Amino acid sequence: MNTEQLMGRQVLLGRVAVAACAPYLLLKLLWILGHDLGIVDVGRAGRGTWIAANAVTFLMDAVAAAIAYTLTRPSGLRAPAWLLALPLWMAAGLLTPLMITVPTGSAVAALTGAANPMASGDFLEPWVYVLVYGAFIVEGLTLLSAFWLYAHRRWGTLLRRRLESVPAPAAGVRAARRLLGVPAAVLLAVLGIVDVLWGLGVPTGPGAAALPARSVVTATSGVVQGLLALAGAAGLAALLFPHRGRLRRLRTRVPLALAWLGSATVFAWGGTMWLSWTVADALTGGGPAPTRGLPGLAGALELVTGLVVLCLGALTLAAETARTASSSAPAPEGVGTG
Repeated sequence: MNTEQLMGRQVLLGRVAVAACAPYLLLKLLWILGHDLGIVDVGRAGRGTWIAANAVTFLMDAVAAAIAYTLTRPSGLRAPAWLLALPLWMAAGLLTPLMITVPTGSAVAALTGAANPMASGDFLEPWVYVLVYGAFIVEGLTLLSAFWLYAHRRWGTLLRRRLESVPAPAAGVRAARRLLGVPAAVLLAVLGIVDVLWGLGVPTGPGAAALPARSVVTATSGVVQGLLALAGAAGLAALLFPHRGRLRRLRTRVPLALAWLGSATVFAWGGTMWLSWTVADALTGGGPAPTRGLPGLAGALELVTGLVVLCLGALTLAAETARTASSSAPAPEGVGTG
């Protein structure tokens, strides 16, 4: 596939992603303005909390729409890498587990006869879940696919390179990466196992009583998040030791995508959730938020682990980009001309 075809597909996917953001943004805007469309029990949350939460999530999806639009423009290739990669990392962490959990959890509920909270109508009308999560699934598929094509157009040489052919960095750089990356990979694996066990119903230890009531959807979500974290640990380990093992012939894009999704998932669904609970706990003077005990410890570790992997990725991309630029730069006058 040539560059023009790739660009054409990227633009189409980006436009569909922008359109998929529209239903959610419109619904959130109506709720912020006081219209209770699709809400069954508006008193479940205070009006101020409800407006603030909807304003934050409106802004998050508006950023996703803006990023999707940027991917449709030729100037997107000249945008600073962090300006696209950072929000797309967060979007991948939020949308990927959701895209898997919603259909899988709904199917499990239908097959087992378990209660599906999205169909109960206790808080929101069932059509709201269908509209919002359906739009999220379309948005996630198209936005992440558009970024996949964008990344190959911008960093294709790096992504298509086999792990065994990755040049070894300087000894000090390699030691620093492993000093941070190995503990992060271990934590991703441990947190992934914990999430899978919690999703399967294993007791969560001290502090578990403060967690929200478990349903078939939240159980499925725990398993999905745990499996993504385990995949992220495997991908990060392969990137840290590219010349070892039987996976060294993999293209760099495979373990990189796994590390990207795994770290983003634990950060978005674990770390930021724990952070929001902690802030709410502080503002309310000590509510029942699950910020203590084993759930609190896991949430804090997920926040830290996600940030460490994000920093490692940023440093590695900067180093590889600088290496590529220096190797492709023309030689100074008089060098190699004799």
